[in-house]
Amino acid sequence: MLPPRSAAARVAARRKNMYPREPLPWLWLALVAVAALLYFYGLNSPYAPTNGDEMVYIHIARMTAESGHWLPLQSEIIATRNTKPPLLFWQAIAAGDWGRNWNLYGLRLPSVLYTFATTALLAFFAHRISGHVRTACIAAALYLLFFSTFRYGRAYLTSAPETFWLALPMWWVLWLRVRGPVAEAPQPGATAPAGPFLGMDWRVFTLMGIAMGLGSAYKSFALVAPAAAAIWCAWLLSAPRLDRQTIIRATVGLAWSTALALGIFALWFVLDPDPASVWQEFVLAENAGKMSNTRGYWHAALFGAYPMWTQLLAYPVNAGLLVFTVLGLGWVALKVAFKRQTYLQLTPALRVLLVWVVVWLVVFTVPSQRSERYLIPAMPAIAIAMALAWDKIAKAWFWITLAIGVPALVMLARVAWVMGDLHISSRPQIAITLIVACAGLAVASAGFFISRWAKPATLATVLAIYATFSLMVQPLSTADAGYSPAVLAQMRAQRVAVPNGFTGQFERFRFVLPGVSITPYDAEGRNTGAFQPELPPAERLMFLLEQFDAVVWLQDSLDQAQPSCLPGCTLLGSRWHVKSRHKDGEVTLDNLWYPQQWLFRREWLVAKTP
Repeated sequence: MLPPRSAAARVAARRKNMYPREPLPWLWLALVAVAALLYFYGLNSPYAPTNGDEMVYIHIARMTAESGHWLPLQSEIIATRNTKPPLLFWQAIAAGDWGRNWNLYGLRLPSVLYTFATTALLAFFAHRISGHVRTACIAAALYLLFFSTFRYGRAYLTSAPETFWLALPMWWVLWLRVRGPVAEAPQPGATAPAGPFLGMDWRVFTLMGIAMGLGSAYKSFALVAPAAAAIWCAWLLSAPRLDRQTIIRATVGLAWSTALALGIFALWFVLDPDPASVWQEFVLAENAGKMSNTRGYWHAALFGAYPMWTQLLAYPVNAGLLVFTVLGLGWVALKVAFKRQTYLQLTPALRVLLVWVVVWLVVFTVPSQRSERYLIPAMPAIAIAMALAWDKIAKAWFWITLAIGVPALVMLARVAWVMGDLHISSRPQIAITLIVACAGLAVASAGFFISRWAKPATLATVLAIYATFSLMVQPLSTADAGYSPAVLAQMRAQRVAVPNGFTGQFERFRFVLPGVSITPYDAEGRNTGAFQPELPPAERLMFLLEQFDAVVWLQDSLDQAQPSCLPGCTLLGSRWHVKSRHKDGEVTLDNLWYPQQWLFRREWLVAKTP
């Protein structure tokens, strides 16, 4: 007669039966690894995918660091000083060592680490739910290749840290629902804890409040609402049983978590020497202003700039190039609903994911100003759901994505070739970029012609697009593409006027011309008081040279071979400028194949002639 096995042995046996050993999916692991490495490549580039607000935040962080104090926040830009909570700026101050190590790589690196931490967690739960390493790899690859992650989870913005902290309570609820089958069996005679309350005591509610408080301290106290609502709904709707006591405990516990989170955020008012400005600029202008509209709420909700119906497409839009694959997931969900498979037939883990996605969508449909970016903290749930339904999503959705990826790769290759013609890129740089683009085209072609490769080929093609873009812009980001060391030494401590086409964009010249006193001038003539923008370009350049020691001037037109101020000024250096904003008619089907006509301009650094 065999001796009875220990509790640990029984747990190990059940785990082995649930998750039998499977060969490692090396190709999927390689895809995730390459995607992760790509997050580091070009991290110091000013052309990394981001949006204009990044430079506004960097400006505030730099000014605050230069003040030598954590608070109050500092800014030279009107009405932007308190547009975000201080934790975002404190992160930059710490990463940049109070301005002593101020570079884009160091400022952006914490965002990448936050993104990787979120990716690791979602991969763990995808594996825990499915029992397959392949599913975990698919979830990780999807999340890293969502454009919302690549754009907002990599640059110096708030999405990566807020997504990590606000997701922690949801991960705990999900853990409670997936750990049951392999939990250690109770000892004989022991009393099992009440199912709905297992793992949710006051210590857990306190930790949840701290996590939500830290997440809101990166972005806004308003994020506590969707976070707390999602936790409350997920816990109750996935509980083994639902009774009055469970509802009361969940409500009281989450009320404490919410109060604690708001208390952590409120420390800003306690610590800031100017709390009145925080109230006026952040609470009233930045947050309350998004809940009101002069034309009436329902008029704005149905016919305004941010109508309700557009928010329904927020998750596909956040996916970027993978938009159609997310729509394919939605089609799978609709087919399940049409088959009358009720909510109660879903596993507890799937209920948590469903609640996570739906609650965030519903909450952020309410404000009068809506944006798909507000739903980025729920994208980890989308990645897991897509990975779990991977084999059920029709291949047609992936073929559509491949059809979009092919012209994208061709156009990026064409831009890289033109950069070689303009002597922006060297031959080796062009060769590497074209090799990656051609590899992406080969993978996309294989996805079209080999049916079983369609889905992995889609992710590999998207990865190739990101890699080709990063390689294409890299020559613009090297030291050789900037001004010479002699010019930088000559300009140190000089007063230089720099172009500013969008709020805060002048801050990028702090990395181009370190140690220079920079003053922005309006480069697009939208502000009539910004150093005479109404003057003709040649006259305005001379006017600026009279006011400053030097001026950074953008080429007025393609046929302009040199600055108009010559020979009455001194040309110190020249760089290539990439236009990010185009007027109507500048890019057409006739000139699309010739990016040298609409994408590149010269940037000149000119100084007064002694």
